Amino acid sequence: MKNLKFLMAAMIAGLGLLSFTTADHDKNKPDTQMAAAAKGYEVGDEATDFKLKNIDGKMVSLSDFKAAKGFIVIFTCNHCPYAKKYEDRIVELDKKYREQGYPVIAINPNDPNVQPEDGYQQMIDRAKQKGFTFPYLVDEGQKIYPQYGATKTPHVFVLQKEKGKNIVKYIGAIDNNYDNPNDVSEYYVQDAVNALLKGESVENTKTVAIGCTIKVKK
Repeated sequence: MKNLKFLMAAMIAGLGLLSFTTADHDKNKPDTQMAAAAKGYEVGDEATDFKLKNIDGKMVSLSDFKAAKGFIVIFTCNHCPYAKKYEDRIVELDKKYREQGYPVIAINPNDPNVQPEDGYQQMIDRAKQKGFTFPYLVDEGQKIYPQYGATKTPHVFVLQKEKGKNIVKYIGAIDNNYDNPNDVSEYYVQDAVNALLKGESVENTKTVAIGCTIKVKK
């Protein structure tokens, strides 16, 4: 009888351990699912709108731009050397295409606790220093960049308005030479927007974004 009680107690303890192990394993499952869901958009997908804080303290959404034909959404930041190399070119993109209906919308996806140079006040200072002509938004809570599937700074998503929806038309790099604008031979974003303005299909719809990894909250 004692042996039977001991055997039953051992079985119960074993089941409890198995349950704990399974629960602990399942606890990690949402991360896996989240990672799968965070693959982001592909060309042709509809990009959902967002509402993020700009450096002027106002909340900005894509829907605020009633006259826009589309958007040049760029995930970028302050500290990354690659992002810094592209700042002047991003300003030029906005100056060139904003009046034609494709304004630049810049979003800082980095967690400032991981990279203090990408804090909100630092964003304000950087925008003033570089003369940003476009919204520079902070992805508080880091909820937007995973939806898009951004992995680098900078990482570009060209959107076109179609029947009230923002459709992804191009994903990737700004051009093919981050280091020197004078040595650029392929202008990916410009080519994409120019094609859309002409009512044509984008020929090169996806390139590899070159830049720093996004700094995720630990």
